[in-house]
Amino acid sequence: MTLASLLQKLIKAFTTSVVLPTSKKVTKPKATNVSGPSMGLSRNGIDMIKDSEQLRLNAYLPTPNDVWTIGWGHTKSTKRGMVITEERAEVLLWSDLSWVGRVIDKHVKVPLTQNQYDALYSFIFNLGETNFSTSTLLRLLNKGDYQGAADQLPRWNKQKGNVLRGLTKRRAEERKLFLTK
Repeated sequence: MTLASLLQKLIKAFTTSVVLPTSKKVTKPKATNVSGPSMGLSRNGIDMIKDSEQLRLNAYLPTPNDVWTIGWGHTKSTKRGMVITEERAEVLLWSDLSWVGRVIDKHVKVPLTQNQYDALYSFIFNLGETNFSTSTLLRLLNKGDYQGAADQLPRWNKQKGNVLRGLTKRRAEERKLFLTK
C-alpha cells in the first residue's frame, strides 16, 4: 500500500467521526464549499494549515519560548523525545482541528466566503479562541469591514513581543486567502 493510498483511506475514514485510542470521539470538520454557519474547512484550508505547521514526526520546540510540538502543530499530549507515525499525525491533526469550526460559528456574525472561512480557520487554529474572540479583527469583521479585518492579520506575527518570520509568512498567506474572491 502506498502512502498516498493510505492517506486517502485515512481521509475517507474521517468523513464522519473517529474514535481515538483515548476513547474520545471527535468529529471531523466538514469539507464543503457551502456558505454559512458550519461551512467546513476545505481541502485548500487543510493544505494551508499543513504547509504552515509542517509535519514533524519527532517532538521539537518550534522556538525557545514554545511548547513541545509534534505532527502538524499538535501540542496537547506532546512530550520531549516523543516520536509518532505520519498516520498518527493525521489523527492528531483532525482531533486538534475539531473545535475551530465551532469557534467561528460562535463568534462570527457575518457571511463568509470559503476562502475567508479557511483563512480564519488557520488563524484561530494557530492562536486559539481567546485571542480571536477578543481581537480587533473579529470586531471589524462583525461590523462588515472585511478589508479592515484582513488588515489586522499581519499584526499577529509575534511571540512574547518578538516578530517571527514563520508567523509573518503565515499571516500574509492567510490575509491573501481571506481577500481572494
